[in-house]
Amino acid sequence: MGIAASAGTALGEGRVGRCGVERENRSVAAAVCLSSYFWRLLCCDGLFFFPTVCRKAGLHHSSQPWCSPFAEERCKSSALANTDLTVCMTNCPTLIVMVGLPARGKTYISKKLTRYLNWIGVPTKEFNVGQYRRDLVKKYKSFEFFLPDNEEGLKIRKQCALAALNDVRQYLSEENGHVAVFDATNTTRERRETIYKFGEENGYKTFFVESVCVDPEVIAANIVQVKLGSPDYVECSNDEATEDFMKRIECYKNSYETLDETLDKDLSYIKIMDVGRSYLVNRVMDHIQSRIVYYLMNIHVTPRSIYLCRHGESELNLKGRIGGDPGLSVRGKEFAKSLAQFINEQNIKDLKVWTSQMKRTIQTAEALGVPYEQWKVLNEIDAGVCEEMTYEEIQENYPLEFALRDQDKYRYRYPKGESYEDLVQRLEPVIMELERQENVLVICHQAVMRCLLAYFLDKPAEQLPYLKCPLHTVLKLTPVAYGCKVDSIFLNVEAVNTHRDKPENVGVNRSREEALRTVPTHL
Repeated sequence: MGIAASAGTALGEGRVGRCGVERENRSVAAAVCLSSYFWRLLCCDGLFFFPTVCRKAGLHHSSQPWCSPFAEERCKSSALANTDLTVCMTNCPTLIVMVGLPARGKTYISKKLTRYLNWIGVPTKEFNVGQYRRDLVKKYKSFEFFLPDNEEGLKIRKQCALAALNDVRQYLSEENGHVAVFDATNTTRERRETIYKFGEENGYKTFFVESVCVDPEVIAANIVQVKLGSPDYVECSNDEATEDFMKRIECYKNSYETLDETLDKDLSYIKIMDVGRSYLVNRVMDHIQSRIVYYLMNIHVTPRSIYLCRHGESELNLKGRIGGDPGLSVRGKEFAKSLAQFINEQNIKDLKVWTSQMKRTIQTAEALGVPYEQWKVLNEIDAGVCEEMTYEEIQENYPLEFALRDQDKYRYRYPKGESYEDLVQRLEPVIMELERQENVLVICHQAVMRCLLAYFLDKPAEQLPYLKCPLHTVLKLTPVAYGCKVDSIFLNVEAVNTHRDKPENVGVNRSREEALRTVPTHL
């Protein structure tokens, strides 16, 4: 009868089983905050309440529009202060508010956080106020636009902030978004109070993320990596851009009020010092906020590269069979040798090598002649009753299952097996560790590599199962300012093609030929 649930389920995301039917887990209910016991009775389905219930039902909001079992006393006081019904919502939308001076990594954090939350199935969107300004004011002139006594500039900046907040409201209240990231400086307590009230009025939980940076080297590196490539400075030399941007920072410094442990003790926030040197966390109120904190405490900005590749060609790859635990083919063993030579030539400092616990990845890693770690969570997707079958055999024995998987490959779960959605949840610890590490080589499998690649390249769930990850090819991922650079290196060892595109006809009554039209050739 507890309220714990998986991320996807807890957030109201449907899950497609073998029958291909999406089950909505969005409970239309409201609870009066009388006691923790009463709360649990109302939540007997084990799910969190859907965020738009109280808004769409037109129910009254108190000054504290949400409550959780961990904030029972707060809800009681709100109920006493108001004679109307107090609605207790745990799964309200979350408004993340960035705080900090320019060149402190706010947009870097915003984009990474948005990417991560979308990857784990939490609909999230970033709203960058700087982009609203650039859309409104087509040509940037100088730092003088940001001077505190520039009335015209101040008016435009307020206009852009309001436009962004209106879009936040539309996304969270009308488009079923779950998290909005409001990316702006928000350096004054007055501005943050305004945004907090905006969140209260609309039934959102507000969580502040402040990036404080006093290390001049980190600030300088951020200016070089990000701001000099900004549209604001396309017509400036690097020296001119740097000088102007430093003056822009000074425009904010005098009025900057950092989050304070005493003055802001009632706010929920994380304060990040020097991009991860230390952290201050205050009043984390729910599951989503705790995951945000956990993620932000794992990322870093140290230059590094992540190498992804599949195992060498296996015996079952040759025969067009999925899953199983086969060994390498002759060409697969040749690839393992080529991979060892390639890695040696790269001269990578402190490289870590990770594999699954399956024979084909271990055999590939053995050829490297270096220590490696085996991760069970890196094992290939479990195909259940279809393990070691060809696509032709699946179509013959389970034609309905074959069609249902083509209809929604991300959410479809093999009978007694896994879906890509399950795999993403399984791989979250790997993502956390990859974010903590520096140089890593991950030797994995096709479905696993697709999930990891989708995270780093910010690919949506619909595209994830169709990302191309060919055998005997290494993908070098190098994180850059607001994304990830990808280099694809084929190691000149031929292998079978295991990629199957989505067929045009995904109906359950399609012919055998239509179902198998995109199946790659094999022995």
